[in-house]
Amino acid sequence: MSMSTPLRDTILDQLQAGQWRAGDRLPTERELSSRFNVSRTTVRKALLELKAQGLIEQTVGSGTFVTEDAGARLGRRVQQDSSQHTSPAALMEARLALEPAIIEMAIRNANQADLQRMDACCDNAERAETLEAFEHWDAELHQAIADAAHNSFVANVFTLMKTVRAQGDWGQLKKKSVTPERRLAYQTEHRAIVEALRDRDAVRARELTLAHLLHVRQNLLGY
Repeated sequence: MSMSTPLRDTILDQLQAGQWRAGDRLPTERELSSRFNVSRTTVRKALLELKAQGLIEQTVGSGTFVTEDAGARLGRRVQQDSSQHTSPAALMEARLALEPAIIEMAIRNANQADLQRMDACCDNAERAETLEAFEHWDAELHQAIADAAHNSFVANVFTLMKTVRAQGDWGQLKKKSVTPERRLAYQTEHRAIVEALRDRDAVRARELTLAHLLHVRQNLLGY
């Protein structure tokens, strides 16, 4: 491993912790070299890697500064890292905890456009000619339900879960577990959940969502 890698990761950690924010000037190469007990060459290599990631910018005579969009870039990096290290079992555990819990928010805040979007997701899933297309619209439906809560934090969490679903492990398990019969069952369950949301029936929608997720877990993971 390059000597610059630990230093780069340390600076990344400090950026993520908010020690340096957009527009802040980083310590000089000399100061970083002294603080972390590494050579100036190692410091330069670490800074070049961070510059290549768009997190810092260097101006001759002025110094090294955190870029204006460093926060957004770091957020995407965290999301990507999380999605790559989340197992299907961990994802299902999170879905079982979160999806039934946001139903009341979705029922309280969903508007007609939200319900139409859910219907469209069901329509597209039912028309899908491949498992990959069906899985895409399946994920979009669950995202649409989360978005209907009209809570940005909830929407962001579900976007992350959708990213995890796009990873290879989940896709391979889904491919092995979904038979034509199971797909039809999922489609029926999806329609029932949307109808319960349309009826503003929180108890039924929550029960149907939980039953659907338990059904998926059984088919996917065998328990």
